[in-house]
Amino acid sequence: MNALEPRILSIGGGTGLSTLLRGLKKFRAELSVIVTVTDDGGSSGRLREELGTLPPGDIRNCMIALSEDEHLMSKLFRFRFNSDGSLHDHSFGNLFLTAMASVTGDFAEAVRLASEVLAIKGVIYPSTNANVRLRAELQDGQWVEGETRIVSSGQKIRRVALNPPDALPLKDSLEAIASADLITIGPGSLYTSLIPNMLVREVIEAVRASRAMKIYVQNIMTQPGETDGFSTADHVQALAEHCGGVLFPTVLVNNRMPSAEMLKRYEAERAAFVPIDHDRLAALGLNVVERDLLAEDGMIRHDPDRLAAAVFEMQHGKT
Repeated sequence: MNALEPRILSIGGGTGLSTLLRGLKKFRAELSVIVTVTDDGGSSGRLREELGTLPPGDIRNCMIALSEDEHLMSKLFRFRFNSDGSLHDHSFGNLFLTAMASVTGDFAEAVRLASEVLAIKGVIYPSTNANVRLRAELQDGQWVEGETRIVSSGQKIRRVALNPPDALPLKDSLEAIASADLITIGPGSLYTSLIPNMLVREVIEAVRASRAMKIYVQNIMTQPGETDGFSTADHVQALAEHCGGVLFPTVLVNNRMPSAEMLKRYEAERAAFVPIDHDRLAALGLNVVERDLLAEDGMIRHDPDRLAAAVFEMQHGKT
């Protein structure tokens, strides 16, 4: 790697993280990624239940995002089986990662080897090699375990925790945090894709000690069952409460309002535009950077190129 290339570390999970990575791979930068491993739904959840493996889905999405779009293996990793049997809706990439983990006996090593097969730009680390599950304390005081059950509970989430609580990160991921010039977290599901990464032991301390610029990328829309009614400051405060204070003092937000028609469509799915409450954010001492980050594809989501360009500009002090 060229020593002049900035070292960018991105933390998260789900489609939000892969969206950012699809844009960042086009820039001259040394990319590292830390991905949550608490998913228990869909193909990943079935593999986890049947084989006791860590969930491969979010990591597979990041691999695809950092690979050459037309690479044959990238197409294979995207492929989903459509059948009447037990293979239905499993992705080839998930099965490949699960098989590689079984062969090597080490999920993180499976991720490294699969990354080589895909010839991705960057390095991907699972947040931990431990078989962790996500727990949440709900508004009524009860604790629920498992991402799927948490989101479908219909109750406001007070806080989340890992089970077991003493899961350790990979040594290499801590080194990536220490050497980063820029650390991003988000976009992504606040309680199920972002915060779980920070709950792995030593990660909060490592991020706090890092001299990197630290950016929280705000979701454009609220997430049903997770952040209903949340403003930008609500998101930031929830993250800070789990991290023992604000770790990401710069907040990148989309300031372009989607069309009324699109908002109405999302409203039917109980999702709303996340308002930017400037006064509360200023009171928290945050640096808020506003950009038009909206995709032009009929969906309310971040545009990969606009998002990555904004992050890269901020790293170069052009905010």
